Amino acid sequence: MSKITKGLVLASASSRRLELLNKINIVPEIIQAANIDETPKKKEKPIEYCKRLAREKGDFVFQNYPDMTVLSADTIVFCSNKIFGKASSDEEARSFLNFFSGRKHSVLTAIYLRNKNLSKIKYSISKVTFIRLEKKDMDIYLATREWENKAGAYAIQGYAERFVKTINGSYSNIVGLPLQQAFNLLKTSNLI
Repeated sequence: MSKITKGLVLASASSRRLELLNKINIVPEIIQAANIDETPKKKEKPIEYCKRLAREKGDFVFQNYPDMTVLSADTIVFCSNKIFGKASSDEEARSFLNFFSGRKHSVLTAIYLRNKNLSKIKYSISKVTFIRLEKKDMDIYLATREWENKAGAYAIQGYAERFVKTINGSYSNIVGLPLQQAFNLLKTSNLI
């Protein structure tokens, strides 16, 4: 049974990130989502955008817990510098899936760790190739509503896993938190 990691705040509302941390026996003492503007800046590249959001989320939550260590993350999907955020409608989700159909894209997660003594950011990129999707495949998937609130309009750990032809990189990164990097970052803060 996992025990609470004293002094750790997870700056995320993602149940997936919490589940991933639990897999490596890390249970945040506090969970608080950050409320920030996630609009990309003009001409902002995917890596800079994702790192900025992870940092802003962590800094936002750190203001409330200055004596603790805050772990935050942001995950995006991108292809050729085009960022695919969270789809706002069925139509947008379908357009994302159409774009990924038969094509390789990248999933990027930036993770940020902050306390009064340190501020570190790392990122991980995984490459995902989808099979060619038929309209029927997309219709069934969209009806599951699984795509809602997911970067790139899909969750690899769910129904959409059947669309994945190949993965190059960390699977946990695609879910939302590269566990090897997160674990190493937390070691630097002496929490584990």
